Amino acid sequence: MLADVVERLACPICGEPLLLEDKALRCARGHAFDIARQGYANLLPGNARPGTADTPEMVGAREDFLATGHFAPMADALTEIVTTQPETGCVLDAGAGTGYYLSAVLKPLEHAVGIALDLSKYAARRAARAHPRIGAVVADLWRPLPVRTDSVDAIVNVFAPRNAAEFQRVLRPGGLLITVTPSPRHLGPLVEALGLVTVDEQKNERVDSTLGEHFTLESRRTLEYQATLDHTETEALVGMGPSAHHVPADELRRRLTALPAPVTTPLSFVISTFRSTP
Repeated sequence: MLADVVERLACPICGEPLLLEDKALRCARGHAFDIARQGYANLLPGNARPGTADTPEMVGAREDFLATGHFAPMADALTEIVTTQPETGCVLDAGAGTGYYLSAVLKPLEHAVGIALDLSKYAARRAARAHPRIGAVVADLWRPLPVRTDSVDAIVNVFAPRNAAEFQRVLRPGGLLITVTPSPRHLGPLVEALGLVTVDEQKNERVDSTLGEHFTLESRRTLEYQATLDHTETEALVGMGPSAHHVPADELRRRLTALPAPVTTPLSFVISTFRSTP
């Protein structure tokens, strides 16, 4: 809960440390932020506009799909990487969604806490209850993060924006950044059949360019396996990602009727680990 991570949070307006008082987070300069009854805190500055945040429908689709276990191998891979680190007292999930991956990472780390940052309040509601040691916060990854400098040991970043300068700032010296991006093979034949957003063939190069000034690539591997999905699962998979903004729900269902049931497709992810550049 927020009480477990408040000592690592910072005011999004002035950067001062935050304290938990009654049902709000407050800093010494008087800035206050209410804690929602669902347990998360909204630390977006007043002039922020969550226009690109996941909608309730997208968050619901993500929760439904992740419950099927099809992405469990990726969660296991992240957990293996984080748990091999010598010091992991706090894990930050930048773009946490429902908290699925952060919850998996925290389970074997008995004394670690997690901060789930996401632009969507609907996602934060679910992340707040994903694990008892998660503190969920609504925040914009493109702005200064409401997290204290050198306060987290590892950052997990799954299919989310990458703010290299801020990631370096909040990571302790020697801390780890793990990014997960889709490979060009992700979803294979479904991309064309359903009119989904394609993955740039130069995705890895763009990630490295974005992070290169602040981080050094340590390792990279592709995790790929086949998934057999029924139409309901396929619809949820599409509905939880960026293609949800491009393919109307009615049109998606129409296109799904032309596919076999079930359909087998590759799930293909690139998992990269980085260390902060001194």
